[in-house]
Amino acid sequence: MAVLILLLLLAASAVAAEEDAFIGVNIGTDLSDMPHPTQVVALLKAQQIRHVRLYNADRAMLIALANTGIRVMVSVPNEQLLGIGQSNSTAANWVSHNVVAHYPATNITAISVGSEVLTAIPNAATVLVSALKFIHSALVASNLDHQIKVSTPLSSSIILDSFPPFQAFFNRTWNPVLVPMLSFLQSTGSFFMLNIYPYYDYMQSNGVISLDYALFKPLPPTKEAIDANTLLHYSNVFDAMVDAAYFAMAFLNFTNIPVIVTESGWPSKGDSNEPDATIENANSYNSNLIRHVLNKTGTPKHPGIAVSTYIYELYNEDMKSGPVSEKSWGLFNANGSPIYILHLTGSGVVLANDTTNQTYCTARDGADPKMLQAALDWACGPGKVDCSPLLQGKPCYEPDNVLAHATYAFDTYYHKMGKDLGSCDFNGVAAITTTNPSHGSCMFPGSVGKDSSLVNITAPSMNSTSSDSSGCNIYGAGLPSIFIVIRVLILSVVFL
Repeated sequence: MAVLILLLLLAASAVAAEEDAFIGVNIGTDLSDMPHPTQVVALLKAQQIRHVRLYNADRAMLIALANTGIRVMVSVPNEQLLGIGQSNSTAANWVSHNVVAHYPATNITAISVGSEVLTAIPNAATVLVSALKFIHSALVASNLDHQIKVSTPLSSSIILDSFPPFQAFFNRTWNPVLVPMLSFLQSTGSFFMLNIYPYYDYMQSNGVISLDYALFKPLPPTKEAIDANTLLHYSNVFDAMVDAAYFAMAFLNFTNIPVIVTESGWPSKGDSNEPDATIENANSYNSNLIRHVLNKTGTPKHPGIAVSTYIYELYNEDMKSGPVSEKSWGLFNANGSPIYILHLTGSGVVLANDTTNQTYCTARDGADPKMLQAALDWACGPGKVDCSPLLQGKPCYEPDNVLAHATYAFDTYYHKMGKDLGSCDFNGVAAITTTNPSHGSCMFPGSVGKDSSLVNITAPSMNSTSSDSSGCNIYGAGLPSIFIVIRVLILSVVFL
């Protein structure tokens, strides 16, 4: 039976060899309530995420990541590419301010120069290779070129005729850029960065690609795709696309550049015309992808050589434009609660990071203050939670608002009920998280580890601007009967 693990991402351990396969995560910031960098880092630590990719080189985030050992890929945003690609001094200045100023305290290991430049801003393609070389030259000048690799993430759409992989080739329009770019990657010992989205391949295939094939689900041999040229069998889109990249590079006579996947994931929600953007499918894809990478399964062309991958993405970005799916690729909500619980089993070391005993119940950011107050009153009344620590002068009185006080009451009730999943709902205003909400001298239930030492994790935001954000009314009215009946949640643990 599959083991159900609270959402976590486990990459190679901090002391793992550099060549070991890892799972990383992309951190986008288009959120209406973006967590503070220290909260982001607390979440990364709690989930044992050891590799991250930033879409910029935000100073506050790089400072928060200092002395954590987390391996960081910083990025030159597309809007800065033209300036850097046209000026060696501009590139040197960028490296000085965004890399040298933070290294080695912040473990910067790679720089992605632009993002999907050939397809997103093709007018800047002519300066892409120059930008790569200028950034690398600045690293050489600072004696950091061996520690920090330089590359640029490309969309898999530039690979034409991707199946069968043996026949794949790059869009020849871009050969004048790709050939010198690949030469640069080869000469500097860097890697080919590729963004792979089987969700889009599936959606655009007009039924040719099956959902199971896109989601890494087990296929009978008769359903596997076979490359007639190599007789290699493919059981998922991801492997086929990675091998297509290898064959496309070989077509241009580059055979020793490793592939790293800088973006891959599946949306958990979509518009009415996106029926397969669901929590179940997002869970299936990301769980199977993580196991596939960490088990070092490799691809049919390179068995046993896993392709390190960055999951897209850490948070749901509600400020993104476009369809609902564009806002729904995240693993977590802004408050640190998981969108869904990954199913991970048979992944070797991944089971070493079981955080099922380190979960908390917190009030949802943005929840209706009146509903929070009602839930708080119930917890401190009929729920029989000891809310005395919330009284004025007590350790958990500050911050004095309904969100903070409700979080304490919810979490206490949750632990009192043995962390039954149904005990953290409170009519939809509560959610389970792995981020410890303890703060200052206010220690929440579950904050004391097995060795009786306190867990030191930054608390999530508990700010509230509501005029109703007063403290706990212990003797307030009770909640509707929905709170009296604890829901029984049956979880299917059959591996996807």
